[in-house]
Amino acid sequence: MPEKTAINRLTLTDFRNYAHAALRFDGRHVVLTGDNGSGKTNLMEAVSFLSPGRGLRRAAYADVARNGASAGFTVFAAIEGMSGEADIGTGTEAGPEAGVVRRLRLNGAPAGAIEELLDHLRVLWLTPSMDGLFTGGASDRRRFLDRLVLSIDPAHGRRATDFERAMKSRNRLLSENRWDTTWLDGIEEQMAGLGVALMLARREMLGLLARLVDEGAPVAAFPVPVLALSGFLDDFSGSIAADAEDVYRRSLAENRGRDAAAGRTLDGPHKADLLVRHREKDIEAERCSTGEQKALLVGLVLAHARLTAGMTGHAPVLLLDEIAAHLDEHRRAILFDLVHAIGGQAFMTGTDASMFSALGDRAEYFTVNNGTVTRRKD
Repeated sequence: MPEKTAINRLTLTDFRNYAHAALRFDGRHVVLTGDNGSGKTNLMEAVSFLSPGRGLRRAAYADVARNGASAGFTVFAAIEGMSGEADIGTGTEAGPEAGVVRRLRLNGAPAGAIEELLDHLRVLWLTPSMDGLFTGGASDRRRFLDRLVLSIDPAHGRRATDFERAMKSRNRLLSENRWDTTWLDGIEEQMAGLGVALMLARREMLGLLARLVDEGAPVAAFPVPVLALSGFLDDFSGSIAADAEDVYRRSLAENRGRDAAAGRTLDGPHKADLLVRHREKDIEAERCSTGEQKALLVGLVLAHARLTAGMTGHAPVLLLDEIAAHLDEHRRAILFDLVHAIGGQAFMTGTDASMFSALGDRAEYFTVNNGTVTRRKD
């Protein structure tokens, strides 16, 4: 069984509609109920800032601070994490130039990089805004897949950032007609190494998920997804990374003129797409009904949570926003059993407390009302 990670205390200052909030949790699942717009998702977003990135809404940092706040926001959490008990403090402040920057403190000391959060917690989420994942653009699915990879491979985010930086340098050289061959060769070699590493990490994630699905018992409430990657080196069938790097490097060199005319790099891991099919019906997820798409997404996120627990030895913290809204009573009960079996702490929101009755005493319950959070009696 994976070890449990949990948030024991959460304190917010000037975060969204919270001037200040201080909450204590006992390690069970956390259910937040209240009217739409009361601040339930804001609390979930605060927890999502305990992982790298811009949180579950991907908002600009300046937009997260409460209206009228004199400074940025802060989120503090006392956790039982992957490295034991820890205090995490993160928030924003004015940067050295115009703009807002995020800071991180671990156990009271400044952290070297936001990625150090992954040494303590893995936070995964499912929100209503993700319901259009299968019908939206490839960039949304690619970003979703990269977050899946990041929970297993913390270096993945840095590789993606370094690839983007190298690609921008190449684009700038091509657009300025500065075709210094030595310079371009060096940049394209770097892009080839990073690009293939990104591709292989994504493919490995899909393979791990596929094996997990095949080994596990099927759950009728949530259909089985078949996953594939498309859009970058699709024709490459070898298994040696160096060979794939050679293929991509040659492609970049041969297509400098094309890319210069387009004003951007037209081939690379930034063009990849995650393809999802409903295995039982053998149709693309985008052609499934809205309910089937939601069920596919729920099943995929839960499978990934199980994989994260198995690979890291620690169950992740799950954020499930409005998770029960479109499920009948039977499916909700199955969902709660699956979430509980993962072994971690889950935060769940909804407008109706009765939708979570099947959780029973496996959860603690809070009512949210316009930035005020009240614990309900068990």
